Amino acid sequence: MCRLIIALIAVMAGKSAKMRLMDAILQADVKIDNVAEWCRGNGVNPRTFYRHRRRVEIEGMWRSRSRRPHTMPMATAPEVVEQILRLRRELAPDHGADNIRAALQTVASEVPSRATINRILDRHGLLAKNPAKRPRSSWRRFSYARPRDCYQIDGTEYRLADGTTVVAIDVIDDCSRVWVASHVAAAETITAALDAMDHAVNEWGAPGMVLADNGSAFAHKDRAKDKTLTSRFSRTLAATHGIRVIHSSPYHPQTLGKCERLHQTAARLLTHHYPQPAATTTELQQRLAAIRDHYNTRRRHSAMDTTPAHAWTNAPAHGGPGDLPRQDDATVHLRKVTTTGIVDLRRTSRIRIGTAHAGQTITLLRSGPLVTAYTHDGDPIGQLILDETKRYQGKLTPAA
Repeated sequence: MCRLIIALIAVMAGKSAKMRLMDAILQADVKIDNVAEWCRGNGVNPRTFYRHRRRVEIEGMWRSRSRRPHTMPMATAPEVVEQILRLRRELAPDHGADNIRAALQTVASEVPSRATINRILDRHGLLAKNPAKRPRSSWRRFSYARPRDCYQIDGTEYRLADGTTVVAIDVIDDCSRVWVASHVAAAETITAALDAMDHAVNEWGAPGMVLADNGSAFAHKDRAKDKTLTSRFSRTLAATHGIRVIHSSPYHPQTLGKCERLHQTAARLLTHHYPQPAATTTELQQRLAAIRDHYNTRRRHSAMDTTPAHAWTNAPAHGGPGDLPRQDDATVHLRKVTTTGIVDLRRTSRIRIGTAHAGQTITLLRSGPLVTAYTHDGDPIGQLILDETKRYQGKLTPAA
């Protein structure tokens, strides 16, 4: 009886009750006088009984065997696996599945899918897993249709070798993802921001709009109290190049997502190519220039499926001051607010902006059913979701 109990415990995992009982009885060497009758009473096929008994006699107990096929005709070839692992090392730090796949297309006749490459990396312990990361299927990219329609500008901090904190003000083209400028300064000031824009305009041309946050370098310090106030940054760009500056909603960094993502990529590339901090601002500027050239001309951008410089050069048209920015997945509308605070987005959609903006010309940015309203100075007024079943859409949800 003890042998039967021990055997039953040993084979319990992963089996049905009757199969566990049969294997335990066989392992305990319990005598069964009439196998056919025992099988009928316990609902077991006699062929299964004899097969299990034979394996228990040979191996001492029943062990499940691998069901892996002897041959795998569709498996990735070993030489392709070796190339994937090699590229994982050589392409660092830009060694994700997308970049590995792009590199394979030039050296291999067989190019596995992105998912297959990730599975191979996972089997070799080379895949950095992030279960909290937003799935790719949920992405909905928004970008302007042409290079120079809109630049994004934002600053990020770096630390020098002596511990001094400096700021690099980055400017990126919204459409092509070209990193058009990076200017290192002691602090994020209006002068530093204008210098960054001067470098961008001199090398890549003036955009139609510049999207900035509400930092003191880009927006008036009292703008929260009086939306009509504009900063020297906005006035200078408008007077010098005819560029219009618009601002993101307060405490909403996702609006400047392309620039925020650029900061992360730049920091990673700097750490990889220059492990030690720069000694001076001049050295940091030189390093950023080298990294920027790599980013624009040699690093494949997953959003463009090519390098940013190639996307810029091969664009059918480019924007600029005086030319209203265009979108593939959104539309821009200039509308004058009536004396009652109403604008017509189209003949079938009326939106209440508010009498505070009566007589003003505002900008409506529509992306699918989402409509966002901006003042002439680029300040967000609010947004709403269009209801196609009615003409009057109601009031905007005020910007944060």
